[in-house]
Amino acid sequence: MALTKKQIKQLRAMANSLKPLFYVGKNDLTESANQADETIEKHELIKCAVQDGSGLTAKEAAAELAEQLNAEVVQSIGNRFVLFRRSRRDDVGHIRLVRE
Repeated sequence: MALTKKQIKQLRAMANSLKPLFYVGKNDLTESANQADETIEKHELIKCAVQDGSGLTAKEAAAELAEQLNAEVVQSIGNRFVLFRRSRRDDVGHIRLVRE
């Protein structure tokens, strides 16, 4: 599911006020993929932060984690990045994306 420019703009605006829910530390992405999967399933849009001890940059971590989670990278700035994936759960408030 590729996001359009308008959808990315909408998601970036929504992510602006979010606090990081997921951190990539010195163990990089080894054990943390399951935790990230649960988090993105609950929220659909998550902001993540790469800590100083990590060997990855934010862009590398975003690309790797997005591939593992089958998610889309919305943006990557500094040591933070934002991911989006549509949730399959019914009890989650789904984000309504704009259409082209």
